[in-house]
Amino acid sequence: MAGQNLFFSKSDLAYAELRDRILFGTLPAGSRLAQYDLAESLNMSITPLREAIRRLSSEGLVTVETHRDVRVSVMNSTEARQLFEVRLSLDPTAAELAAQRRTDDDIATMQAAVDKLLPVTRQWGEEALTAHRAFHQALYRASHNDVLIRLLDDLWDKSDRYRRLGLELPPGDEPRTRDLQEHHQLVSLIVDGRAAEAAQLMRGHITHSLTATAISALEDREGLRVT
Repeated sequence: MAGQNLFFSKSDLAYAELRDRILFGTLPAGSRLAQYDLAESLNMSITPLREAIRRLSSEGLVTVETHRDVRVSVMNSTEARQLFEVRLSLDPTAAELAAQRRTDDDIATMQAAVDKLLPVTRQWGEEALTAHRAFHQALYRASHNDVLIRLLDDLWDKSDRYRRLGLELPPGDEPRTRDLQEHHQLVSLIVDGRAAEAAQLMRGHITHSLTATAISALEDREGLRVT
């Protein structure tokens, strides 16, 4: 895992490693954590691992049923929609601020990121998701609002589980050329300083995103959507 030298304790290392495995699906939703096996694979005792599990539990990424029975939290349409609703509020704000505050370095980073984008579909898979995340991260970091950036980092981390799930559901086969076009339009609006238009486009972009269609598919699968 990149950046291990940034961690200051074994508990930090265990937390970051387990969090990555959960968010990337290496530890699937609903799976049981074999704590002693994990501790051995991370070359540490069980104590720092359990400290990491407590942190993950507070974030809702694992469920502690008993002292020894810990599972990766299941994914469901309710959490997906809650994450989506918060993103619908924060990402347009970030786009608006980015249009007002972007620097030359921000513009160069956004333009480099948009050039690497691929359609977020099952065909392109993880490569597309990584490039998509890098683009949106470049955009919201141009807001230069540290609180907003931290909130969006966490929000995007937790939402990525649902994007990956979306690739496995029927929406994952859609061509999604509209998304690619809107990414380029967002950069143009931000570079031109058209803050209100950037925020409006971002809101529409989120409304028609893979996450939104994945939520509908999840609700159908769970029998929650009224037609």
